[in-house]
Amino acid sequence: MMIPPFLSIDPATRHVSLDASNPAFYRDPNAVYAALHAHCPTFYWEQQKQWFFTGYDHVNSLLRDRRFGRQILHIASREELGLQEPDQHVAHFDLAERYSLLELEPPEHTRLRTLVNRAFVSRHVEKMKPELAELANKLIDSFEKDNEVELLSAFADIIPVTMIARMIGIPEEMGPQLLKWSHAYIRMYLFGRTREDEDGADRAAKEFSDYVKTVIAERRANPRDDLLTHMIHTEHKGQYLTEDELVSTTIVLLNAGHEATVHQIGNSVRIILDSGRDPADLFKDEATTERTVEESLRICAPVHIFQRWALEPVEIDGISFKRGDKVSLILAAANLDPAKYSDPLTFKPDRNEAANLSFGAGIHFCIGAPLARLELNVILPILFERLPGLRVARTPVVKNVYHFHGLDRLDLSW
Repeated sequence: MMIPPFLSIDPATRHVSLDASNPAFYRDPNAVYAALHAHCPTFYWEQQKQWFFTGYDHVNSLLRDRRFGRQILHIASREELGLQEPDQHVAHFDLAERYSLLELEPPEHTRLRTLVNRAFVSRHVEKMKPELAELANKLIDSFEKDNEVELLSAFADIIPVTMIARMIGIPEEMGPQLLKWSHAYIRMYLFGRTREDEDGADRAAKEFSDYVKTVIAERRANPRDDLLTHMIHTEHKGQYLTEDELVSTTIVLLNAGHEATVHQIGNSVRIILDSGRDPADLFKDEATTERTVEESLRICAPVHIFQRWALEPVEIDGISFKRGDKVSLILAAANLDPAKYSDPLTFKPDRNEAANLSFGAGIHFCIGAPLARLELNVILPILFERLPGLRVARTPVVKNVYHFHGLDRLDLSW
């Protein structure tokens, strides 16, 4: 396996040098992941000053390993771990994240997830199928006659945010504003974020939180049949969610409920068109559609990395970690492990191999996975059926960030 010229690997020390801001990397990370699998699947990324795992079995087991967690300050102080005090300029962001499902460990995680989980189970989201199809068709109606479209702004951006807003109980007309807040908010998670990114994320967190509080107050006064009302009025072992918990949970559901799915719609359409496969074969029935969706999730996942703290001294793959060390798991690379997948860089919807790890695993398995899967399984067949002869009109523009992987533009014609 050739090593790309911008990637430096020392297999003896397992040290890797890679600039995550290099367009050659973030436009096609799969080529780098293939080289890492061939030469150094567990590696120390010098620029990130952290150990990374790409092997499927390691990533899968570490996601479930209770010796690692999403938080560390529930068992140790900052002083003990040598961590700096939190930056005051992101205080609003930190407050919005404090009770995020993505960041908590049991028992708090268990309590919050139990309250929210019911809304996201497959049998519940399945009821959204007709309105999903109706929305997809309505959007296609608006541009079908043009014989061209920029798919993200006209289709992919709109569907997930509309559906998650309906589900939670946020007015649909807030969709464009939710997208703006979300785009600013998630820049905090990116490699190489700037002070400008941090200030923008903090501003978005404050505005987002203030808005959610107004909706919470309105729902307390006028309960409805929506997820927010359910979260406000349902108890778990005698406890109700606090205001801060409600705000954090609503924000994380809105962000996670659309951001990654927007990316995945674009990624999936692009990979299908690039494959040269006949969409009629890929979407001929529910079973083939499901296989096509899962293979697109495997080969071009929207979220590439999840981090974990070592909660106790532990050794993995010959590397010793002490309590308070951070490790990173590259889900998108695990999906390309040649030990699990034959010809892993090729789009093969008929493969019957390991389940992809794009939604994670263990207690932090993506709560919105049933909704995201439903959206992809419903809207992709409609899109390809309604627009026969669909093709890429201009070179797709990949977002200039790592480790979220998606497109800025996908211009199509038919």
